[in-house]
Amino acid sequence: MSTNPDIVVLREGTEGLSMESYAETLRGRLPERTIALARTPAAERELVSQARVVTGITIEEAMLEYADFLELFACTFAGTDHVPMDALADHGVAVTNAGGIHAPGIAEQSIANMLVFARNLHEGWRRKQNGEWRHFQSHEFTDSTVTVVGLGSIGQQIVTRLEGFDVETIGIRYTPSKGGPTDEVLGFEADDVHEAFSRSDYVVLACPLNDTTRGLVGEAELATLPPNAVVVNAARGGLIDTDALVSALQFNGIRGAALDVTDPEPLPGDHPLWDLENCLITPHTGGHTPKHWDRLADIVAHNVRALESGDALENAVLEPTSG
Repeated sequence: MSTNPDIVVLREGTEGLSMESYAETLRGRLPERTIALARTPAAERELVSQARVVTGITIEEAMLEYADFLELFACTFAGTDHVPMDALADHGVAVTNAGGIHAPGIAEQSIANMLVFARNLHEGWRRKQNGEWRHFQSHEFTDSTVTVVGLGSIGQQIVTRLEGFDVETIGIRYTPSKGGPTDEVLGFEADDVHEAFSRSDYVVLACPLNDTTRGLVGEAELATLPPNAVVVNAARGGLIDTDALVSALQFNGIRGAALDVTDPEPLPGDHPLWDLENCLITPHTGGHTPKHWDRLADIVAHNVRALESGDALENAVLEPTSG
């Protein structure tokens, strides 16, 4: 076990990826640094007490009491609601996240889901399973209106990938006065959401789950959507009222939904969404990518050097404090 490490990688993995491969990737980015992988709880306690940087899913609050040299906790998730942020702030430790590393995969999957519904590919797959050579009608994605809810890293990459499809785009963000990459930008106020939804053929949810967005797509919003509309949830299940969605899908309130996330999650085996042919479900795999550790290591390596140079931290959620 390395002593006096510059960076400690905690033992708990993410998305089925090896933390050993993460540590190796960091060593490739920072060959001049000592990087230790803590393989046991005892190793974590010992190594964290010596490290300037710790990276993992979260860090136990109790560890902070003896982490005298710790300057940065680099979370391997985009969300940090599970991280003891107040305690880290009290200890003057900066926090960064993995925001953006999943954006290309989520954007690609969102585009793919819209194209599946545009060309009715899911109907073709069903007929293949049944051995049916029988034609069916399709739509065109061209000239559709796509509303992207959330213009962060994921939303922006979705919009970038939409540019070649000849579609109109509406973006929804907290501060519409900032503008954005879409043809039109509106806010999260109810009137704005309904205005966007009333003109949408596709709605892609790519925003965080918080007090403003929880239940954003409910019975009223689904009623505003045209009957030919498709909802794509690439963010968090709690953005949608699941019961209202089931009803809209069952009674032709909307044409379909593509869900990479659900509420509840995991989706129980007896849930009615499984039986709806106009609902595509993937088990929260939109962000999976073989480049996960490469992209995260780039961020962490930049921030390790930024701590010494005084440059701004990338993906900062909590800025460092002195004292």
